Amino acid sequence: MRIAFVGKGGSGKTTLASLFCRRLTSQGLPVIAIDADINQHLAAALGMHETEAAAMPGLGEDMRLIREYLRGSNRRILSADDMVKTTAPGTGSRLLTFKGRNPIFSTFGRAAGGSLLLATGGFCEEDIGVKCYHSKTGAVELILNHLIDGKDEYVVVDMTAGADSFASGLFTKFDLTVLVAEPTKKALTVYDQYRGYAKDYGVKLAVVGNKVESEEDLAFLKVAVGDALLATAGRSGFVRSMERGEVRPIAELEPENAAVLDRVRESLDDCQKDWERSYLQAVEFHKKNALSWANAAVGRDLAEQIDPEYSLAAHITRLQGSKS
Repeated sequence: MRIAFVGKGGSGKTTLASLFCRRLTSQGLPVIAIDADINQHLAAALGMHETEAAAMPGLGEDMRLIREYLRGSNRRILSADDMVKTTAPGTGSRLLTFKGRNPIFSTFGRAAGGSLLLATGGFCEEDIGVKCYHSKTGAVELILNHLIDGKDEYVVVDMTAGADSFASGLFTKFDLTVLVAEPTKKALTVYDQYRGYAKDYGVKLAVVGNKVESEEDLAFLKVAVGDALLATAGRSGFVRSMERGEVRPIAELEPENAAVLDRVRESLDDCQKDWERSYLQAVEFHKKNALSWANAAVGRDLAEQIDPEYSLAAHITRLQGSKS
């Protein structure tokens, strides 16, 4: 299953994403954690030493490697250089799985807090004034278009703050999107934006209230988001120790806050996976991007990359059958 943590900057989304990853891995479950935030803090939150975190390779550093591998023998993609962030798989494309080795995970992935961590990478000096951050998160969208998560396998993505992810199709790639919100009007502005933008795409959106300290805080959130409120978390000594750089066993997390993580997992596990819908949404965004900018950038009609006879669900079934 796939889950994204979103919210206003400072809401605690990175902290909650890291705790969720650690809770899952402590239960023996495989997790791919992806830091897709412009402020790259997930590695540290997962307990990685700052030296290792600083050395994390960014997915945007070698897009050709990613494109060439995912392209495989897909004849509709004439060159790896023709692949853009929205390119969907087709006949001959390679799909990524949790099991086995592939050059993308081995090149960019690092162990962190029990998870396999991938990171987009932050802005470099040469990016400033030249690129927008979507050139980085595009690698995540391309990977998720080609990634299979099976039963009891979890993809956890820490998204960039605010509603900026709606500048791409990345927001449609998740079974559940959790918006982390403090009980303030400003924090809930992001919720209103997400709810408005996502309603036409079947995005399942839930809210976790953070730093909820009183009945007034709880009542405010209930009025603001209604049934979308999944759980609430209060102040945490465990989290405070994390913020000081201490790495403590996840078993020491307060029981009431561990229950919040379990409630999130229950909601995620209740989601129904629909691979064909995911694929058709990827195709829709690919067509939009092709007309908007990608055709001009590449110099050909990228809609020709779409295979009308391809079925992602059938591809997954064949792949899983060959490994059984």
